[in-house]
Amino acid sequence: MTRKLSDVLPGLAAFRRYEATDLRHDVVAGLALSALLVPAGMGYAEVAGLPPVTGLYATIAGLLAYAVVGPSRTLILGPDSSLAPVIGAAVAPLALADTDRAVSLAGLLALMVGVILILGGLLRLGFVTDLVSKPISIGYLNGIAVVVALSQVPKLLGFSVEAGGIDDEVRGLIDGIRDGAVSAVAAGVGVGALVGIVVLREVAPRIPWMLVAVLASAVVVVTADLDVAVIGSLPGGVPAPSLDHLRFGDVFELVPAAAGIAIVAFGDSSVLSRTFSMADGHDVDKDQEMVAVGAANLACGALGGFPICASSSRTPVARESGARTQLTSVVGAAVVALLLLVAPGLTSHVPSAALAAVVIAAVLRVADVRGVVQLWSMNRTEGWLSLAAFAGVVVFGVLEGIAIAVVLSLGAFVARAWRPHSAELVRVDGRKGYHDRARHPHGRRVPGLVMVRFDAPLFFANCSFFEDVVRDTVADSPTPVRWVVIVGDPISDIDSTGAETLALLDDALAEQGVTLVFAGLKGTVKDRLARYGMAERFGPDRHYSTLGAAVSDYVRITGVDWVDWTDR
Repeated sequence: MTRKLSDVLPGLAAFRRYEATDLRHDVVAGLALSALLVPAGMGYAEVAGLPPVTGLYATIAGLLAYAVVGPSRTLILGPDSSLAPVIGAAVAPLALADTDRAVSLAGLLALMVGVILILGGLLRLGFVTDLVSKPISIGYLNGIAVVVALSQVPKLLGFSVEAGGIDDEVRGLIDGIRDGAVSAVAAGVGVGALVGIVVLREVAPRIPWMLVAVLASAVVVVTADLDVAVIGSLPGGVPAPSLDHLRFGDVFELVPAAAGIAIVAFGDSSVLSRTFSMADGHDVDKDQEMVAVGAANLACGALGGFPICASSSRTPVARESGARTQLTSVVGAAVVALLLLVAPGLTSHVPSAALAAVVIAAVLRVADVRGVVQLWSMNRTEGWLSLAAFAGVVVFGVLEGIAIAVVLSLGAFVARAWRPHSAELVRVDGRKGYHDRARHPHGRRVPGLVMVRFDAPLFFANCSFFEDVVRDTVADSPTPVRWVVIVGDPISDIDSTGAETLALLDDALAEQGVTLVFAGLKGTVKDRLARYGMAERFGPDRHYSTLGAAVSDYVRITGVDWVDWTDR
């Protein structure tokens, strides 16, 4: 029973084994975390085009659900900058400025994301996050940062623009500035809060400067009696169902957005969970993580929230504050709920410009310009992929950017598998083994022997490339070729097309009096060749356990004049 409980509800199982020595650390971390939960939750709700209180509902429901089901001890879930624009883009066209309907649609979207993730986890599809490479992820998040920041600049300056694509928002921003819509007072409050957050968090990163900025701006508004737009008081009470404004067909309209959000939500959560769990020496099951993030989204959808994922800003805050277990999430959720029940009026004087500053400051942490520069200096191809993903989000939109990022990731994988690295191997004076001739152009060939290493599985997409590599290497030999050795150590698999290519290559080489043999081919690959009917063609006499054994046998059979430097 205990094993089953720990598998299905790892958080609850952890509470049953809770150690009293962790209590002080978790409570302190939860209190520190709550300082970020309120402004971040409200700010990302604004980005999604929803009432600020829905961000707090999503925060409470998500934290509590993940604390029970989640496998990671310190992962913090909640509204996030990578999801908020997607939610807004999906909900706005259906809500048509009806706030109540927008809240219901966002809740339905969270339920759908939850179902997708839970089904994915049960079907053990946690591996899908591997489809998004680091360069694509960096480009995507940089695009998100630009889109979100631009959407908040008008609020930072004291006016608003009609929600739309990035081009509409830029046009609206330019028109607003040109037409004199900027409020000097609001801009002073917003820009001051933004500069304060960005500068001071570099000086003292453990202090919750986002909360300090929000509280300070509210104090300034009250004491100076400033005429600026404010958030207003929050509705009292706790999270409750809000799905009564839906229509038939909404589910079908939201399917593409739900699928995209599910991929991004789990991708972000999985990466953070795996990174921090490895640092703590713990192993996290990707499939259970998928189920846990799904359960948290179900809770948000059922209780007036919207889709959430792991937070790359709040999780480090919790950890740096001493978080040890999932109790940190429970404490943070309890503080936010207490605010809604006891003091909802605390936000009545918070200026909208300050909240925009909080959002912009948060997405500035998401942006990774240094990562792009490093990619560009290390690998130009990956640098271009990152820039392409960035452009996909900025130019075509967030939802389209998700699809572009995934397609680019798959395309990069196919390109590498389609044209993998290969090498002709030679001997190098004074060095053991066999080495890439491209890196050692003065290396010596064994007379009449061609050694080719192919660094990839052999399958339909790269068969022609493989054949061209072998033929070109044979043609480039300065002496008549008698043997071709395929160095098979890196070949992890072969499909039927690859086997057929080997047979055709074998026939072509045989017509030239050349023998094709293999060195170091894995047993599983040999088994596949046998299943493809190649056992008799490529019998035991064609296989050598090592390249050295193949070369020795070649020298013995042909009697070529060759000096073996292995022992030098």
